[in-house]
Amino acid sequence: MTTGNDTTRTTVVVVTWRGRDHLIGCLDALAAQTRPHRLLVVDNASDDGSAAILAAHPSRPEVHRTAANVGYAGALAAALPRVGTEFVAWLNDDAAPEPDWLALLETALDEDARAAAASPRLETPAGETQSVGVVLTGDGHGADAVDGPVFGFCGGAALLRTAALTEAGGVPAEFFCYYEDTDTAWRLRLGGWTVCSVPAARVRHLHGASTRPGSVLFHRWNERNRLAMLVRCAPAAVAVRELARFAAITAALPVRRLLGRTVPAAANFRVGLRLRVLAEVVTRLPGLVTGRVEIGRRATRSRAEVWATGRPARSR
Repeated sequence: MTTGNDTTRTTVVVVTWRGRDHLIGCLDALAAQTRPHRLLVVDNASDDGSAAILAAHPSRPEVHRTAANVGYAGALAAALPRVGTEFVAWLNDDAAPEPDWLALLETALDEDARAAAASPRLETPAGETQSVGVVLTGDGHGADAVDGPVFGFCGGAALLRTAALTEAGGVPAEFFCYYEDTDTAWRLRLGGWTVCSVPAARVRHLHGASTRPGSVLFHRWNERNRLAMLVRCAPAAVAVRELARFAAITAALPVRRLLGRTVPAAANFRVGLRLRVLAEVVTRLPGLVTGRVEIGRRATRSRAEVWATGRPARSR
């Protein structure tokens, strides 16, 4: 249900882009929630009839339509100044939460005053676990966890304290898509907060309905934003090491092919894509370093301490 009464503690922000085929399932699931909430949909300039679906749905969501597709991160950043509630939920338009999803997440944050974010259990339509949160791998990737303690939250269906998110610098709109959640978890932890996993709060997630995992765009955003996140948030030695490693692998790939050695077929091992990622990171480096300084000024914990918190590493 969507309500404006004084018991409403959460604004659920749904980001949609050409979500016509799955948007109704998301809206119906939110209408069935046992906790009152405000529903704000950010429509990333969809051109597939999504606007008509939003206008016709009985939940009557508030809609903010962007002039262009600004990505998941850009849409969340655009929504944040419009949120006046204690909590803000991030929700993909291809996600359908169980009716007690919001109640369980709100309760988890009520019971843990140190936690700034709560990550539910995202599962496939067949019921297999996709994620209960995020951990860090040894090379600084954010990896979906299927059990145990977590470093960060999966941004597809998480609940955050609005004030903590704002104080941590909000959402990195420039990421466009991917790693905005792990970057945010880094900054929250640097500010002294923790992140909790709430596997009882279940969400059916189609995953990749708007972007195709494994595609060239997926790998471009994924690799670029991982490196950007490390420059902004990680210990300097880790950030420099991973930038150097990425550049070294890129340089070695043509040599391996020339020598007839096996090179993975995945798009992130294409030299052209990797060179573009490096160019984008280098071009943005002044802004990333400025962001790093600002994040450091707000921090109450050291980067080394937070880096250790995210490990031992787990592989994908």
